[in-house]
Amino acid sequence: MTTVVQQDDLELDETPFDKLKEECGVMAVYGHPEAARMTYWGLYSLQHRGQESGGIATSNGEDIIDVKGMGLVSEIFTDDVLQKLPGEMAIGHTRYSTTGDSALLNAQPIRVDSVKGLIAIAHNGNLVNLGTAKERLERDGAVFQTTSDTEIIVQLIAHSAETTLVDCIADSLSQVDGAFSIVMMTRNRIFAARDPHGFRPLCMGRITGTDGKPDTFVFASETCALDLLHAKYERDVQPGELVMVSEDGVTSRFFDTKKTKQASCIFEHVYFARPDSKVFGRWVQNSREEMGRQLARESGVDADLVVPVPDSGVTAALGYSAESGIPFNFGLIRNHYVGRTFIEPTQRVRDFGVRMKLNPSRALLEGKRVILIDDSIIRGTTSRKIVRMCRAAGAAEVHMRISCPPTISPCFYGVDTPSAKDLIAANNTIEEIRQFIEADSLAYLSLDGVLKACGSFDEGGNGYCTACYTGNYPTQWVDVDEILPAITVEPVKA
Repeated sequence: MTTVVQQDDLELDETPFDKLKEECGVMAVYGHPEAARMTYWGLYSLQHRGQESGGIATSNGEDIIDVKGMGLVSEIFTDDVLQKLPGEMAIGHTRYSTTGDSALLNAQPIRVDSVKGLIAIAHNGNLVNLGTAKERLERDGAVFQTTSDTEIIVQLIAHSAETTLVDCIADSLSQVDGAFSIVMMTRNRIFAARDPHGFRPLCMGRITGTDGKPDTFVFASETCALDLLHAKYERDVQPGELVMVSEDGVTSRFFDTKKTKQASCIFEHVYFARPDSKVFGRWVQNSREEMGRQLARESGVDADLVVPVPDSGVTAALGYSAESGIPFNFGLIRNHYVGRTFIEPTQRVRDFGVRMKLNPSRALLEGKRVILIDDSIIRGTTSRKIVRMCRAAGAAEVHMRISCPPTISPCFYGVDTPSAKDLIAANNTIEEIRQFIEADSLAYLSLDGVLKACGSFDEGGNGYCTACYTGNYPTQWVDVDEILPAITVEPVKA
């Protein structure tokens, strides 16, 4: 078994969050006098999908005005700023970078004035055929303003040979490969689209107009954003679909002619999406509870207490407790006021590591056999700290249970995943991981178990992307060297 070197504790604190990073969140509002404020509220609900930068662009029918900034949406969009964004149409974005630098230059929406007119675009996902598309566009005279992959789509629209804007957009989307849930805006129209695989979620809602006023249409990465706006969920934007909203109403067309099999990201249900959202036609809360139940069926163990690793392990822990009959309690208390300190931490903060975020409840853990429930183990460093924390609080036994299969491969579809050499499960057996995190036992949910918990799509082979668990990618545009590093390194060091 090829294994991976682990560093000492001080160096491990350089990456205090042993988690995959969320991708981005997108919003769009059409036909509301306070479109910018509605978009701001929607982005607030989607803040968990990215805390690095945010932006809103609005149209007053004549011009597109955009405001972008680094940080949380509440820090960027004060009342004074929102009042400078007039119009009844808006799109918004909250970002965590997976492609392109972490800089204001790459904050979205991206606004471009081209031969096809003014266009603003916001993108959740990651394109995987960037090199070939960008080289071809640059040969055709395109000048790129950012290092973000999102600008590829705008440049393809500008250089399309089609005559109408709708045809240009459909043509451009058919040329890119990878993950994209996007919202776009011109001076008088809103567009929304998903890639043919349907990697990332995107839903449509409606606010019924009153006193004879027309309805307002809303698009969002997750349904939790619709709830805050009192918008009724209507449907998901379908994989390979381009939806347009104008003064003539809602129209739709499909740009995917290959009958691509659906491969929606299963990690949306495991971790990324909020539990109160409905994603890919299924409530996330239900999926996570069923993951916990299935985990208890597959790998039960005698214990006194089920303890979630907050907040990501809470829902699965509730399911595990319900299925096993072992009491549930919050044996680890999370400090919700750490905030963005960890996004760009100083060395002094790094040295506190997980202890600054979590604190054990000795009154609950002392003398108890504890089952810790978490959604994933990426590098293993945080899990080891948490196990040690529970033992220091007096736990007699600590058993770790993970509500998804081992993560063995990086993601190329909009998730900031470590390379394979940094994924502990890609280089170690489950027993070796158990020894490293110092748990009394360790078990993961099986692939069949997580698929069963999340529900199947149909019998035609459509369903979820599980590349992070299997190494089988839905697209061919992947870095093989990244997936299969041809190196041999030393075993883990405790």
